[in-house]
Amino acid sequence: MSIVALEVTRSGERGLRLPDRQYRPLPSWEPLRGSCSGPVFVIASGPSVSEFPMQRYAGVPMIAMNGSIACFETTGLNPLFYLCDDAGVAESKSAALASGIRLSRWSALSLDSMQRLYEKEPLALEAESLLLMERVNRWIGVPRRSDRAFAWAARRDPDFVMRWSLLSQTANRIGFSRNYARGYFNARTIAFAAIQLAYFLGFDKVFLVGVDMNSSLGQFYDPEGTQVKSRLDGDFSGHILPHFEILARRIVNPGFQVFNLSRDSRLPDKLIPKVSLGQVDDLIGLAASQPLAPEVGKSV
Repeated sequence: MSIVALEVTRSGERGLRLPDRQYRPLPSWEPLRGSCSGPVFVIASGPSVSEFPMQRYAGVPMIAMNGSIACFETTGLNPLFYLCDDAGVAESKSAALASGIRLSRWSALSLDSMQRLYEKEPLALEAESLLLMERVNRWIGVPRRSDRAFAWAARRDPDFVMRWSLLSQTANRIGFSRNYARGYFNARTIAFAAIQLAYFLGFDKVFLVGVDMNSSLGQFYDPEGTQVKSRLDGDFSGHILPHFEILARRIVNPGFQVFNLSRDSRLPDKLIPKVSLGQVDDLIGLAASQPLAPEVGKSV
C-alpha cells in the first residue's frame, strides 16, 4: 500500500509526497518562533473541560489537540493551533483531525498521523497551514543517536533542557524543548507538546484546561457509561510526571508561567499551580495576546 512520505528537495525544502505522486511543501516552523505574546489556553480532553466557559475567553488564543476540537465545533470558535501526534487517534478520529485542520489557523501532525489521516481524509493534507511534528532525536531521515548519547550532548544545547542518566535510558528521554523547529519531547501526553509549542510561539502565560490526567474519568467526548482503554495510568509516574517536574523546576519563571484549571488534576499543585476562573481573570488582566501575522509560517 502506498503511503504518505516525507521528501527533501535539493534546496532543503521539506514536503509530503502523496500516494497520487503529488508533492505538497511543508511550512517552516522557524518563522513562527516568538511570533505571539500574552496568555494562551491549552484545551485538552479531560471531563473538566466542560466546566470551562470558552466563549468568555474567545479573545484569547487557544491550542486544541486530538478530540478536544469538538469543543470548538460546538462553540463556533477557532483555535490558533491544532495538534495530533497519535496515529491511533488519527485512525479512529479522522473526522476530528480533518475538522481540527480546517478550523485552526495552524495545525501540526506527526508523519504517522498524516499517513493514517490520508487513508480516510486525503483532502485534509492539502491545507497550506499544516506543519510536521517531530520528536527530539527522532527526526525523519536523520540517524538516531542513543538516548544516553543525545542527552549527554544536549547538556550544552540551549534549545533543550534534559535529564541525563548513566543507568536509565528512560531518564535520558525526559526533557523540554525550547525550539519546536528542532523537535519536541513526547512525554506520553499531547498536552506537554502543546506547552512546548506555547513556549516556542512566545506566549508567557499558559492555562491548562481539561488536563485531568485521570483515566477512570475518561474523555469528555466518550459515550456515556463507556470506559475507553487508556495508557495514562501506566505512563503517569514514569513518563508524564518527570516531564512536568522538568517544566516546573527548570523552565517556569516570571517570564513563562503555567497554570492548571482542573481542580482534580493528578498533576501536583506544587508543580503546576491550580487556579480558579477568577484568578485567571486577574492573571490575564488587560494583557492582550498578539496573534500571528497572516504570512507567518508560510513556506518560502
